[in-house]
Amino acid sequence: MKFIVSSSELLSHLQRVSKAISGKSTIPILDSFLFDLKDNELTVTASDLESTLVTAVKLENTEGEGKIALEAKRLLDILKEFPEQPLTFEIDTDTLATTILSENGKFSVVGSPAEEYPKYPELSDETKMSVTLTAELLDSGIGKTVFATANDELRPVMNGIFFAFTENDITFVASDSHKLVRYKRTDGKADKEASFILPKKPANLLKSLLASSEDDVSLAFDDKNAVFSFGGFKLICRLTEGKYPNYESVIPADNPNKLIINRSDLYNTVKRVSVFSNQASNLIKLHITANELTVSAQDIDFSISAHERLACRYQGDNMEIGFKSVFLLEILANIGSEEVVFEMSDPSKAGIMLPFESDTENEDVLMLLMPMMING
Repeated sequence: MKFIVSSSELLSHLQRVSKAISGKSTIPILDSFLFDLKDNELTVTASDLESTLVTAVKLENTEGEGKIALEAKRLLDILKEFPEQPLTFEIDTDTLATTILSENGKFSVVGSPAEEYPKYPELSDETKMSVTLTAELLDSGIGKTVFATANDELRPVMNGIFFAFTENDITFVASDSHKLVRYKRTDGKADKEASFILPKKPANLLKSLLASSEDDVSLAFDDKNAVFSFGGFKLICRLTEGKYPNYESVIPADNPNKLIINRSDLYNTVKRVSVFSNQASNLIKLHITANELTVSAQDIDFSISAHERLACRYQGDNMEIGFKSVFLLEILANIGSEEVVFEMSDPSKAGIMLPFESDTENEDVLMLLMPMMING
């Protein structure tokens, strides 16, 4: 078989799907791309068994059809060195000898049999569900939650994003037991209630592809796998098995103490002050009064400390509460509004953080952070 393709276009497609390839695979064929030429279209597949990315490149000049697996790293390395130009791929489907012809050169490699490449799973017709989401909705849902997922080998359900569909909305949830994010959108819905847990790797793969896409996303899933299709790409991934914990039960309902403060001012203050916190605990203290917030940290072992005052609007009793600075910074970085609202009950219970104004009228964002014990 033979085809001619733009070097830069092919590189762009390969770089994007190559993120599915694992550097630790024990199956040699998974270090390759699967090329499938048919009907003037080149389909390229990359996989680590858990996640499979497929992209299609439309071609004008082709001869024959067939499949071959080509080593991913070598192909990417050579394509990066070409200026924009047409490349001719000549592939002997019997010997798997592959020749890449450029304007001034000839490069030869040998591929692997396509039959060795694993086939991705098909969805069950009996349990399959389909929904259509905008790229912006899915990108926001993943972007607002994936940072809060855990890395817990004992509880794999916590290592992904929980998708919950109803007839009225879609909710994305992620938690690592220290922080929790619930992101709800009323402009996404399904015909009936359904849910699944999307693992972290395919979530990040999706996010990287959605950033440059404006196409609607067709999502189909059953109880084991999900397929996301949009803009010439398809992501097939294995879902995490298990039941997601009842996250609503950890969100405190009665929070009489309410703080409103400029988000970027607080973020920058916490970043500066946390330099002086204990490296093991990263503890910072928030001392809150009617119109002033004092952020402080200290490391007794090194006799260093810092505190900084910020103006705020506060309704409630004077309070001092401790948080892990790294987690607080992550949450503040993922709230989009100019001002952020803290709702708290007492220093021993989780604090809730909300945007003062939502980015869109269809979204509801809630972020929760467990406090740390303040000694003395």
